[in-house]
Amino acid sequence: MFLTPQSTSRIYVSGHRGLVGSAIVEHLQHAGFTNLLTASRTELDLRDPTAVERWFAETQPEFVIHAAGKVGGIGANVAQPVDFAYDNLLIQATVLRAAWQHGVKKLLYLASSCVYPRDCPQPMREEYILTGPLEQTNEGYALAKIMGLKSCQYYRRQHGCNFIATLPTNLYGPGDKFDPERSHVIPALILKFHQAKLAGEQQVTIWGTGKPLREFLHVADLADACLFLLRHYNNAESINVGTGEEVSIAVLAELVRDVVHPAAELVFDTSKPDGTPRKLVDVSRLHQLGWRHQHHLREGLAATYHWFLQHEALGQS
Repeated sequence: MFLTPQSTSRIYVSGHRGLVGSAIVEHLQHAGFTNLLTASRTELDLRDPTAVERWFAETQPEFVIHAAGKVGGIGANVAQPVDFAYDNLLIQATVLRAAWQHGVKKLLYLASSCVYPRDCPQPMREEYILTGPLEQTNEGYALAKIMGLKSCQYYRRQHGCNFIATLPTNLYGPGDKFDPERSHVIPALILKFHQAKLAGEQQVTIWGTGKPLREFLHVADLADACLFLLRHYNNAESINVGTGEEVSIAVLAELVRDVVHPAAELVFDTSKPDGTPRKLVDVSRLHQLGWRHQHHLREGLAATYHWFLQHEALGQS
């Protein structure tokens, strides 16, 4: 019998200060959950199995949403493949093992849509994982995430754990990292256009050709999907979370430009890598369960820039 979290259930959200974790905590609080467990990096190093086991023994979480991990954009992944593989392998291995050892009723592991092959058929169905070579620019991260979702299946098979895994598409929203070296594409573009506007520059350079197609999900929608899956999904197969809609990087840049710096002209630096040509997840399984996203891209970008102006802009000017 699968158990569903109640308002007083002890729910541990790892990575609660990150983009995803903070959105999940906020969503759970708004949904009436009153017994959330969190720990900062200084309080708990998730790469340390002894520390993680001790923390689980002390706090006894009943449910876990495992959102912690080392993340970054193309530049960071290319420069630090060992770091992305090492940290993510350790973080997920320690948390999953402690969850099993301490009888967690259900664990939701957040992987990533980058686990799909570079030339994967589109849209990407869950069964396409491990059917071809990965995108080289983030292979270390992707391999670690694949091991995480497979580990959920292994714990289920060997120990009967109700561990499930989800594959979110590209995320954006309030709380993102606005860093030219480490950001994903949307916060990187917002920062670029904002700085160009402040400097009075009329041209903004975009990495690559602008041709790759991407899907973007507002982080508040992912948080809502996580609670939905925690309540309604108990299968061994990983499940995609996305919008089922895609846009080219060139069109995305135009949308960000229109929100941040309408006078700017786009210049594409074709010497920079494009990454995967197309990456659209098949969300038919999630739609069949009854969940759909609520935030549309144009409005989501405007809200994200508004958050940036309130929280980050002074430090970036």
